Amino acid sequence: MAHDLFYLYDEPEDTKTRFVSFMAESTRFDLAITTTNRFYGKKLVINIQNGRSAIIGHDDLEEEGYLEFAFNLNEQEAEELKSFLETVI
Repeated sequence: MAHDLFYLYDEPEDTKTRFVSFMAESTRFDLAITTTNRFYGKKLVINIQNGRSAIIGHDDLEEEGYLEFAFNLNEQEAEELKSFLETVI
């Protein structure tokens, strides 16, 4: 028996995705950074290595512990990721 789905939205959108791989001092990062009209100007950042993702804007980069939690990073790794993201967010 099939259940009817209740869609909140289902809208196609052209997006721009940048794939970036870089070696920081303590770890390697493989990221997909998607720009979209959604998320109030923030970017969708996906860590390709572990599949974790977050919607990130300038305000999120300043929130203590946000990158550590979102991407399961230690403090040094989060600082390295933040340094890169500040150049693209």
